[in-house]
Amino acid sequence: MTSFTITSGPTPFLGLVVLWLALALHESAVGHLQRTGTTGPENGGKVGIGDFSDTGNSTNSVKCMLRGTPQPPVFTLDGDYLIGGAFSIHYYMKTVKHNYTSLPEPIECTGSMDTRELRISRAMAFAIDEINKSSGILPGITLGYQIHDTCASVPLTVQVAFQFTNPPQLLSDNSKVCSQTGSVLAIIGDSGSTQCISISRIVAPFDIPLVSHFATCACLSEKTQFPTFFRTIPSDQFQADALAKLVKYFGWTWIGTVHSNSDYGNNGMASFLRAAHKEGICVEYSESFNRNDPASKIQQVADVIRRSTAMVVVLFTATGDLKFLLEELTRNPSPPRQWIGSEAWVTDPEVQSFRICAGAIGFAIPQSVIPGFREYIMDLSPAKVAASHLLTKFWEGAFNCKLKKQAGLVEKVCDGTEDLQKLQNPYTDTSQLRITNMVYKAVYAIAHAVHNIVCKKINSTVQCDRFIKIEPMQVLDQLKIVNFSRNGYHVSFDNNGDPVAFYELINWQQNRKGDLEFVTVGNYDESLSPGQKFTIKREIRWTDSSTQVPVSICSDSCPPGTRKVLQKGKPICCYDCVPCAEGGISNTSDSSDCLSCHKEFWPNAEKTLCLPKPVEFLSFHEVLGIILTSFSVGGACLTIVTAIVFFHHRYTPIVRANNSELSFLLLFSLTLCFLCSLTFIGRPSDWSCMLRHTAFGITFVLCISCVLGKTIVVLMAFKATLPGSNIAKWFGPTQQRMTVVSFTFVQVLICIIWLVLRPPFSIRNLTTYNEKIILECALGSAIGFWAVLGYIGLLAVFCFVLAVLARKLPDNFNEAKLITFSMLIFCAVWIAFIPAYISSPGKFTVAVEIFAILSSSFGLIFCIFVPKCFIILFRPEKNTKKNVMAKK
Repeated sequence: MTSFTITSGPTPFLGLVVLWLALALHESAVGHLQRTGTTGPENGGKVGIGDFSDTGNSTNSVKCMLRGTPQPPVFTLDGDYLIGGAFSIHYYMKTVKHNYTSLPEPIECTGSMDTRELRISRAMAFAIDEINKSSGILPGITLGYQIHDTCASVPLTVQVAFQFTNPPQLLSDNSKVCSQTGSVLAIIGDSGSTQCISISRIVAPFDIPLVSHFATCACLSEKTQFPTFFRTIPSDQFQADALAKLVKYFGWTWIGTVHSNSDYGNNGMASFLRAAHKEGICVEYSESFNRNDPASKIQQVADVIRRSTAMVVVLFTATGDLKFLLEELTRNPSPPRQWIGSEAWVTDPEVQSFRICAGAIGFAIPQSVIPGFREYIMDLSPAKVAASHLLTKFWEGAFNCKLKKQAGLVEKVCDGTEDLQKLQNPYTDTSQLRITNMVYKAVYAIAHAVHNIVCKKINSTVQCDRFIKIEPMQVLDQLKIVNFSRNGYHVSFDNNGDPVAFYELINWQQNRKGDLEFVTVGNYDESLSPGQKFTIKREIRWTDSSTQVPVSICSDSCPPGTRKVLQKGKPICCYDCVPCAEGGISNTSDSSDCLSCHKEFWPNAEKTLCLPKPVEFLSFHEVLGIILTSFSVGGACLTIVTAIVFFHHRYTPIVRANNSELSFLLLFSLTLCFLCSLTFIGRPSDWSCMLRHTAFGITFVLCISCVLGKTIVVLMAFKATLPGSNIAKWFGPTQQRMTVVSFTFVQVLICIIWLVLRPPFSIRNLTTYNEKIILECALGSAIGFWAVLGYIGLLAVFCFVLAVLARKLPDNFNEAKLITFSMLIFCAVWIAFIPAYISSPGKFTVAVEIFAILSSSFGLIFCIFVPKCFIILFRPEKNTKKNVMAKK
């Protein structure tokens, strides 16, 4: 005897439930094996567990002791070979309280009847009836069936599965022997994946094939666990991939998911979430529930949908579960949602009445046409109905009457005027036969397998032997290789027992009457190449009958020029759009990172394209260049005019008294100083870089040398007037020329050394400004540059000191004062130049240098020559020897 142990835990009630189920299954299984005494090894059968009462030496004397009550089939037909059927015609199993002191009562179905499932079960009977009448398949052979209602419950499914392995004979006399006659060769069903898992685990050890018409869980394709399982409906793995591609096709990246807490829902949703992750789709929430859950649980799921921000909701649920959720959402509607459905409910009339599902889309099994089927299911007379308890219940519920008058009841009695043709319910609706065709194909697949075993073609005639004993293993082997077409529909199975996946895309659209109807708007064919599997053929009507595709995203798409930055603690679909950093671009939408431009390129204003950086230098054509050029040329012209004035009045006392030779040389050098500033303007080149710095250094030294010479001349002139002094002869014109040449030669020598060792050269400056290239002159040797400037500064300071010493000499036109002011300006300009030069960026460095040259040059000409020109031109009366020589 088998024993059961219940471990203690937090839920004692759950332990009791498990114990009850175990005892029920144990009683059923053991009752089976006890009733089948001929299954011992001596009879070639499988060893069973049971109690055998041996009343004789012969095995034929074994009595059957029936334990429990077998589940009667809802439809049955005798035949040469028997096929089992399991369908979830009811949703619930009757709840019975057990006292554990007596055997439990038989399991009963209760609740409302799924009339579509009733129609599907009738399709099995129709297909077998059609085969029995056919001369093309199994001629002379009749197939029988036993169709059971499993109530969509595991306990009853398990009991039915045990009956299929060796159906009990309802014995009125316990002395009769047990028999194996009537055991099924194959089973069709069930409608749910959980039920199919239960059946398959029980019948697989007996090699009985199970062909499902509606169990889509991908887990059932695992042959190591379910070696005898086949199905005519595609696996959820294909549907999950198709749904993920559908969501991605419409640009939805932010969705919610709800699934049944069952093998179908859990496995299907797991496959979908994996496929969605590969497509870059984010899930805001993933909720599960079951119709047996408390109302608070279903309300909780509905509240999550109401509060969510995701517009699109993917529902991987069974119809029986979904109805409860939709009822809750109807009582307190959520904001408009775009429902995406699995094939389990997207074409089920049971949920077609819920208006909140308008616009729903999902994949479904293709529509089909089964000739003669409608006439078969509509051919129900009261006599045929009365012969079946299930049809009686259906008839009385559909027409609200009783077939037989019962004492004490006042219900209306059916009078024979009831007309099925006028009845509007899923049973009579054959306009969209989808799952029904899956049952039809399953029956024909089993029939072809049996045909290949018992029939042979002899002289163009098919002959079948109805007396051949067939084992389920033979049917299993033949099912693996069946390959035929029926009514234009191909039937075959791959190595996993799955058919080729083909779906229709269904859209719930309102017709002119305002009713919802199923409209095929596209399809998905797994056999095609990746880019051609999914096609849209008709316009889709979305929520509120809109033709505009709804938007369901967590964050708006990031435009080119920005990058995505994930929001902390949220999925990858929730992000902020941040402009690319300086120097970076993104030329696609939703870029996760920005690309850096090449060092000689820079992004445009939108940061979507790298453009060549503009090349900048101090040009003759820009405003700053024009101003500096004007001052440079103006200064040179002013110097030339001054020279002309001096030359024209060269014999006047004021010109002669100020050393005219050095004055003309100074004016010449100042002209060169003004003009050398032009070499700093324009596109730099290696030659212009060498010219500008050396020309500037040499001309300024020449200029300062002349000023220095004039200062020394002034000092020597007054020293020479002292009694006994002969200094004048040591600083005559020749010495003055040699002084200028000597001082200038030193600067020329410095420039030559600079040019020979490390001369200035042009460069493309990419560091000062990121967005543009500065063409400028590199110093080459910084020591050379500062040596040139330092030498100029040294001469200027020396000249300034001498001028200060001579500033108080008694002379009406003391040139030393003018030189003092000019040197003061010169030194101030160049002292200010150094920090300005170092800190000025790009072309402004050149502008500062030009400004220093021009301002110091103008300082010299204005301080030294303008006062004299004023006297020469406007005060000629003062341009006399007497006035020049006069003491202050």
